[in-house]
Amino acid sequence: MEKLTFEFKTSQPITAPVHVGVVASGDLEVILKPITTNQTTVAVVTGSDGFKTVWGNVLNRFFDRYPISAAIEINDFGATPGVVNLRLTQAMEALA
Repeated sequence: MEKLTFEFKTSQPITAPVHVGVVASGDLEVILKPITTNQTTVAVVTGSDGFKTVWGNVLNRFFDRYPISAAIEINDFGATPGVVNLRLTQAMEALA
């Protein structure tokens, strides 16, 4: 298992917590919690070691599109970058 942490300067606070997905083979869960600062921290726990650069690329693309301020936890069980993007987008839809 690998634990990764990423930080992003953000500008749009969320108002409610969100939980999407499940931790299962080839999937992941995303948990968003409201915060009062403009510094979002993303904590990733993944069973796939050595993919920090890939995670960084996926998250950078997400925050370029959605600069939300939140405490974010991602628990991964081998999801592909496409599934990660899907779950993050699903979390945004749940916020709406």
